Amino acid sequence: MNNIYMDNNATTMVDPLVLEEMMPYFSEQFGNPNSIHKFGTSTHPAIAKAIDRMYSAINAGDNDDIIFTSCATESNNWVLKSIWVDKILNGDKNHIVTTEVEHPSILSTCKFLEDQGVKVTYLPVNEKGIVEAHTVKNFITDKTALVSIMWANNETGMIFPIEEIGEVCQTKGVLFHSDGVQAVGKIPVDLQQVNVDFVSMSAHKFHGPKGIGALYIKNSEKLTPLLHGGEHMGGRRSGTLNVPAIVGMGKAVELATTNLDETMSKIAKLRDRLEDALLKLPDTVVVGDKNERTPNTFLISVRGVEGESMLWDLNNDLIGASTGSACASEDLEANGAMIAIGADVELAHTGIRLSLSRFTTEQEVDQVIAAFNKATVRLRSISSSYAKVQPTKGGEATECAIAH
Repeated sequence: MNNIYMDNNATTMVDPLVLEEMMPYFSEQFGNPNSIHKFGTSTHPAIAKAIDRMYSAINAGDNDDIIFTSCATESNNWVLKSIWVDKILNGDKNHIVTTEVEHPSILSTCKFLEDQGVKVTYLPVNEKGIVEAHTVKNFITDKTALVSIMWANNETGMIFPIEEIGEVCQTKGVLFHSDGVQAVGKIPVDLQQVNVDFVSMSAHKFHGPKGIGALYIKNSEKLTPLLHGGEHMGGRRSGTLNVPAIVGMGKAVELATTNLDETMSKIAKLRDRLEDALLKLPDTVVVGDKNERTPNTFLISVRGVEGESMLWDLNNDLIGASTGSACASEDLEANGAMIAIGADVELAHTGIRLSLSRFTTEQEVDQVIAAFNKATVRLRSISSSYAKVQPTKGGEATECAIAH
């Protein structure tokens, strides 16, 4: 059996075409773009091309900025901390609205801001795993400086109603940030069609290199820099430009968004094949409707099977999967997304996230089905919370869930 990667929401392999385009900028055209000699200026066309590709991929406007960062965690920190400086410390606001299921880079930053005296509202998700626009509207006050809500959830794949939330924020006159890491390259993101002021992105989520992200800023909105020390990126983000990574991100986003509907349709068919097969197991549940999720993702819970134990068995069969966010993968607490939608603690400990990519094959899906079924039988046979009723004379065995 070959290695099978089913954790593409955590990171993705670099597309060979991306790597090929990056290579000259490591040791051939290696100059610092800020240098005025030809070694530096020779990199400018490649950077400009990458920027053009980014603008095209998300349909950004001429008056908008796209600033390269080291990752989406930096982009998220930049927005939240700079809004704190610009609108709260130096303004008349004191409130931020977000959700309970954001990426740790949002939630941890919000906790930091609370320690500084900022009031933060953490909105719960509904039974589908999303926050509805009317809920956001109900919690915005005249003191709200920012609403920060992810475009798509990294654990469940659930797509949030960003267009409707954007309309609410526009009506209320509140800035709106969305962590778009799990959306760009997976679903259409058209920033001329939605009212979003800031969008965070990360290349390694759509087959680009690690260590490079971006922040979209609508209409060049004022945002105090997070990093100081130079005039890079028009003075908005200091630090020598990572030219190979920028080139790679530009190529990766172009590949990811070209023929997006066709590519994602193929991935969704494989995702559905895998999901439908695993749901044939008794006492299993998947969070959210297929049509309301990113096409590559599902979070499945198998009652009586600890998520970490399932990962161990899958890993022994050379399959990589996840119990949720890779940025919190060492935390053995119950899955936060499962808890947020109201699942009991036992079921929330059993969540397994499977996320596919355009490089996933039908053969790999079939191998995962077989391995997952085998692991479920083994782990349930030794589970303290799940037992198989032994047949009595003339009777048949049945399976049932037994609560702790």
